[in-house]
Amino acid sequence: MNATVFLFTPPFTQLNTPYPATAYLKGFLNTKGISSFQSDLGIEVTLQLFSKKGLSNVFSSIADEQNCSANAKRIIALKEEYIKSIDDVVLFLQGKNPTIAHLIASRNLLPEAGRFAELTDFHWAFGAMGLQDKAKHIATLYLEDLADLIKECVDEHFGFSRYAERLGRSANSFDELYAELQKPLTLVDELLIERLQKHIEKVQPKFVAVSVPFPGNLYAAFRSAQWIKANHPHIKVTMGGGFPNTELRSLKDERVFEFFDFITLDDGEAPIEQLLKFIAGEIDATQLKRTFLLQDGIVTYINNSSCKDYKQTEVGTPDYTDLLLHDYISVIEVVNPMHSLWSDGRWNKLTMAHGCYWGKCTFCDISLDYIKLYEPIAAKLLCDRMEEIIAQTGNNGFHFVDEAAPPALMRSLALEIIKRKLVVSWWTNVRFEKSFTRDLCLLLKASGCIAVSGGLEVASDRLLELISKGVTVAQVAKVNKHFTEAGIMVHAYLMYGFPTQTAQETIDSLEMVRQMFKTGVLQSAFWHQFAMTAHSPVGMNPEHFKVKKAKEVAILFADNDVEHIDETGADHESFSFGLKKSLFNYMQGLCLDDPLQKWFDVKVPKTTVAPDHIVKVLLDDEIPLFKPAAKVVFLGTVLQSELITKSKKGSTWEVLQITFVTKKENITINTDTAKGEWLLQLLPKINVQNEKLLSMQEIKDDYEQQELEDFELFWDNKPISNLYKAGLLKL
Repeated sequence: MNATVFLFTPPFTQLNTPYPATAYLKGFLNTKGISSFQSDLGIEVTLQLFSKKGLSNVFSSIADEQNCSANAKRIIALKEEYIKSIDDVVLFLQGKNPTIAHLIASRNLLPEAGRFAELTDFHWAFGAMGLQDKAKHIATLYLEDLADLIKECVDEHFGFSRYAERLGRSANSFDELYAELQKPLTLVDELLIERLQKHIEKVQPKFVAVSVPFPGNLYAAFRSAQWIKANHPHIKVTMGGGFPNTELRSLKDERVFEFFDFITLDDGEAPIEQLLKFIAGEIDATQLKRTFLLQDGIVTYINNSSCKDYKQTEVGTPDYTDLLLHDYISVIEVVNPMHSLWSDGRWNKLTMAHGCYWGKCTFCDISLDYIKLYEPIAAKLLCDRMEEIIAQTGNNGFHFVDEAAPPALMRSLALEIIKRKLVVSWWTNVRFEKSFTRDLCLLLKASGCIAVSGGLEVASDRLLELISKGVTVAQVAKVNKHFTEAGIMVHAYLMYGFPTQTAQETIDSLEMVRQMFKTGVLQSAFWHQFAMTAHSPVGMNPEHFKVKKAKEVAILFADNDVEHIDETGADHESFSFGLKKSLFNYMQGLCLDDPLQKWFDVKVPKTTVAPDHIVKVLLDDEIPLFKPAAKVVFLGTVLQSELITKSKKGSTWEVLQITFVTKKENITINTDTAKGEWLLQLLPKINVQNEKLLSMQEIKDDYEQQELEDFELFWDNKPISNLYKAGLLKL
């Protein structure tokens, strides 16, 4: 097949699902009638490497076995067992060989090396997760043992979700990466080039676009471009994606253009369209959009401001055609149902809104367009795209990869999903803001939302204010309670080492996190050490945050991470291991009552947080407020209603008994007859299938027109206040 454009993601990003950038661009090119082919070279190389032939080559390429570690020697001694079992393990992780789970879970089939030393309380951990997940975790450790061998003895750059990441991380100079690219190909490089060559020969593209989302994709991107330039010099090659968007904005090194003809920044649709016109001779270089190229030996950046970017309504539906959707590998690295979402299962990636609706966090690159320019997509269009992708991929799981999904749009999307009777499961990133009420979380759950992730960051109110996060620890805890009680799992991004953070604040943050795990309102989390970036408020104005840049360096290549000195804060590095070790245990439900000092090799202060602080926060009931503009929706079903007679101390009276049916139970309430009859006639008016939702004020007006009394007393007290369990929600 011939195609104008060949789009690919180089190794390695994820094993379980494709990174979506090429699918987004293919969807856009479809709207322009431009033919394209896409590939995820990461999964293709992984499948080549982790096969009988691939592993045989790995073992035979180990030249100096005597200098290997004891762990590597053990794996080499068991090489026949690995080669014998590898194809079956990969098929199992692809979901194509499920019955072998019994054998794998017995721990009698697969050889075990260093990674299995991490197993703790194994039977307890998988009591909740089941046989298939237990087998997946064992198979994952098996693959990680092999990855350790490859990294130690065959290719030092190897890593499952990153390749030569060190070379791309904060590389102000291109020298080290350039020198590495002059060396002979490694075994993994050879597999990469083999796959690339097959695609180029099959597709015969005029133009190749390489998406580089992370530092761990950079080396393989350059290796790929190097081969294309050497063997098909007539093909024009461009790089775009998350890495150049954040790191290459100050690019000056002309050697980069020995590999790439162009580098584009930010949204790729308009830049690629202009490049295709330029290559075809339809426009000159001055018309290019956000593009670096070499002109007269000088790196030049051209951004034709008259060329407008496309609205999100105009870019088309992401197109996953060509990708090996049934060959991805689901792995479980950590025994935690929420944490495993990133590596287990095939998720269709979509975006609810371009940019971030908050856009204030001082550690974030909020000066860059991909965050700064906020543009939501209408819920109906989002649902249209979801239905198209389900038809295209046969998969109804969605991961919305927003910076932070807007609560109002999440509400609209949930209502639209329910109206269309779509069966989907989805998860996304959020800000833990007070908009996420109990009822909104119940609505999200009803639409198929299974999990959210969001930034708790430093878990300190002083530092959260310094970050401009717009939340407090207490608010986060309450919101997490709403999500958890609705049945939605919660993952928190945690940060340590923010400017001026003290040792006391670090330990108190850990205590807040411990209590959230202990109370069950947090299921998963991850600690990141603060990194100052050039495009964030901290990086642009370090003196405002009482830090200073370590040194000014000449930026010729990557420009993002900025080395800084924090003279007022703690020795942040000394907390790294203890914070991560404690969290690893908390996520498995272990050691939740152990003293915090246990996790650290250095002396740390005692926490100043009361041991029941989060419990008290969660018990602090919010007084229901009448919000006239709040919308009301009914998701449930009335089974029956009947008049019954009640009696007490010789008095008898009639009440209306209404029974609601849910998926799990029947819920019965008794009300005053007149008020109950009014409620029954209201429910069809607020049914979720109605185009217009009634507000609380409209409902109150309707109630009072029937000459009924004390609306708030009726609405906010039992039995009506408990009808959220039957699907009566105030949003």
